[in-house]
Amino acid sequence: MTRRTIADTEAMEELGRELGRQLRAGDLVVLTGPLGAGKTTLTRGIGEGLGVRGPVQSPTFVLARTHPSLVGGAPLVHVDAYRLSGAAELEDLDLDFDHSAVVVEWGAGLLEGVSDSWLEVVIARPRGGDDGDADAAGATAGGTGPDGGDDLDADEPRTVELLGHGPRWAATPYAAAARLGPGGAN
Repeated sequence: MTRRTIADTEAMEELGRELGRQLRAGDLVVLTGPLGAGKTTLTRGIGEGLGVRGPVQSPTFVLARTHPSLVGGAPLVHVDAYRLSGAAELEDLDLDFDHSAVVVEWGAGLLEGVSDSWLEVVIARPRGGDDGDADAAGATAGGTGPDGGDDLDADEPRTVELLGHGPRWAATPYAAAARLGPGGAN
């Protein structure tokens, strides 16, 4: 597991470019975080790192967009699963998981059985009077988005956790097992 503090939008895009340069066909990335956390900003950077045709924008209303590679690499399939009610609806999209790098916003809990490996990216952003350690999982669980006065466009630091699951990520700094201490204990 890797944890980073990301200072602003440009740093989030740079993290995305770094990830994009590491991705290949068959890779699955699941993004979790509240509205305005930077999931699409990160994906825009991933697209740049992969060298795909842009612009990479939120696929909220079309659910999924495919961005072909401009450099002979894997295309990027960018999915917004926010409005999907379950894994069956995701399956209905008939995504090319084997030949593309697939990034799914709001995909936690919808992708069981799709792949034996995936990179989970959890983005936390401060909310209102928080001390900067927002609970990204709690913020997304209800699916209601931010509280009244939050400024979704605020360029403020985020905390990003990258957890690699399965054999594809086992030998990387993102390996989920890397967060365990000696003897497998936290």
